[in-house]
Amino acid sequence: MWRKSIMFFLVVMVLGGCSSRQVQDSMVGSTAQRLVTHSIDQLMAKLPASDFEPLRGKSIILETHFVENGPLKDYADERLAVALNERFDIKIATSPLSVDALLKVFYTSLGTDQELAGFYLPLGIIPGQDPESRINLISLEKFHGVTELYYYMLEDGELSRGPTLISRTRTDALGLPIITIPISRLPGD
Repeated sequence: MWRKSIMFFLVVMVLGGCSSRQVQDSMVGSTAQRLVTHSIDQLMAKLPASDFEPLRGKSIILETHFVENGPLKDYADERLAVALNERFDIKIATSPLSVDALLKVFYTSLGTDQELAGFYLPLGIIPGQDPESRINLISLEKFHGVTELYYYMLEDGELSRGPTLISRTRTDALGLPIITIPISRLPGD
């Protein structure tokens, strides 16, 4: 009997999970919203001066693209326009007449992702339990806001591609059977 119990426990641990990853498709909750907006802010600080300083005091047309339009893209667009103006004194033009350059931005990520690595017992397989329910034995829980983009600049008839920029804001925790211990916190916490 004792050996069967130990064998069952070992099988459940192995099947229970070593690693899983979930991409969230919504901005439900303050933590998800803060993760993404902080990663957008951090990415705007990474805009390379070598590419944008030559446009200081000039006006540009800004075109942005993402797989779907919505409030998150709108927020990123506004934050980009403010960063260009604040850091490089670049004006965003609304008409293509008398502009100095065209900036095409392609967002490749605006969202959150979650990852769970370690050992845990999934309770979601039990009827009536939430599919995400689990008991952590020892796990690393990662919840990240991710922003990524690249851009093309057309200036004086020359097209140049900028680097791919990525920013990841983290809130990680160590999951134990009774307690979860934060490893990293969001800015301002």
